[in-house]
Amino acid sequence: MKKTTHTLGILSVLGLATIVMPLYAYEAGDWLVRGRIININPNDASGQLYTDGVASGQGVSVNDDTVPELDITYMLSKHWGMELILGYSEHTVKGVKNWKSLGDVADTKVLPPTLLLQYHFLPDATIRPYIGAGINYTYFFDEDVPGILGTPGAKVKLDSSWGLAAQAGVDIAINQDWFVNIDMKYIDIDTQAHYTNILGGTIQKATINTEIDPIVFDTDISRTILN
Repeated sequence: MKKTTHTLGILSVLGLATIVMPLYAYEAGDWLVRGRIININPNDASGQLYTDGVASGQGVSVNDDTVPELDITYMLSKHWGMELILGYSEHTVKGVKNWKSLGDVADTKVLPPTLLLQYHFLPDATIRPYIGAGINYTYFFDEDVPGILGTPGAKVKLDSSWGLAAQAGVDIAINQDWFVNIDMKYIDIDTQAHYTNILGGTIQKATINTEIDPIVFDTDISRTILN
């Protein structure tokens, strides 16, 4: 009961702040800075695994990750903005289906900078929905071969990826400068993992095609306007 009362009190204060504080409409030249904690959920689909050039079945998945993210938006006009998304995550690729017995097959770190053109529907309102579309570049680095495949001399390299990105979200004004933000993105990420000298050298070369295609979601951190 105390928790419920406390929550209602916070919501009341936020609502009162929204009413009594003058709201600042977006204008051309504004910089919007968001700090977020995001959850990256790969919607992965594995292609064929090729060992020494021979197709040998499908079956890998990619785990999710929760990380901080920095988003910077420059308003071209009161309705249109350009957003740059900066973040870093780590993921493990593991065998499923035909390759479940292999366990973890790759560890990698990921830099996925994304540039989006946004349209803000109601830049003068308290509740400000927006959509965005753009392009993503994903760079994989510091890859490692763990588990059964990770014998001495085993290596893996994941190709960089270019793909489209889409976004939908809403800003809820607390006062003139601060907003609560809810945001969801879909990013098209396709890569190919190239293995060499795995299983103690019994397999000299292997490749896996993987569609990662994550949904990135957050419901928290506020943002400030710099103008």
